[in-house]
Amino acid sequence: MTAAHGRAAKAAAGRDTARRAPAGETPGETPRSGPGAAEPVSGAGAAAPVDTMGVVVRQWQSVHPGIDTGPMEIIGRINRSAALLQQAEDAPLRRAGLTRPEFDVLGTLRRTGHELTPSEIARETFSSGAAVTKRLKQLTGRGLVERRGDTRDRRVAHVRLTDEGRDLVDGILPDQLAYEAAVLSGIDPGRQRELAVLLGELLGRLEGSLGRPRV
Repeated sequence: MTAAHGRAAKAAAGRDTARRAPAGETPGETPRSGPGAAEPVSGAGAAAPVDTMGVVVRQWQSVHPGIDTGPMEIIGRINRSAALLQQAEDAPLRRAGLTRPEFDVLGTLRRTGHELTPSEIARETFSSGAAVTKRLKQLTGRGLVERRGDTRDRRVAHVRLTDEGRDLVDGILPDQLAYEAAVLSGIDPGRQRELAVLLGELLGRLEGSLGRPRV
């Protein structure tokens, strides 16, 4: 075989290798897989941000390789998201001098549209009786709610919004919803609706098994 024939044979072999190589791989390169492989990207061409639960899950998987971390990946993320949202300062509420739990009490009285007992408020807001008593004392002191005794049982109190309390809720609500929309703005609206449905399904099951507030 001449030198020219040898060069031609090598070139042909190279072209054949290139044709057999899968798209995205360098000819002759070993396909990448395992921990060093690039992770698939979902969504609109961008990877989702890494969250702390992803790190926690990987740590548990390294300690217990066979463990199913699926429930942790859901419940853990819900718990951490709730904790962060509770720690965050709700600007509209802060300007009004209200905490989120206090606004929940006012909002409960506003949306139900009638008087409630402290125990009913506790069920509606998933709060303890002691916590509701403390919040009602603060709100009453500000003139936002008022209490009246039951005519048949002096141990029972009925709570309702004052005009000032109703006006405060109605004034804050649009701003608060806009604030919450801004918090969620990084998620596509369609994905937000999907998330709302999934969370609603989970909450419905939990309320059915652990106790549902009065509607």
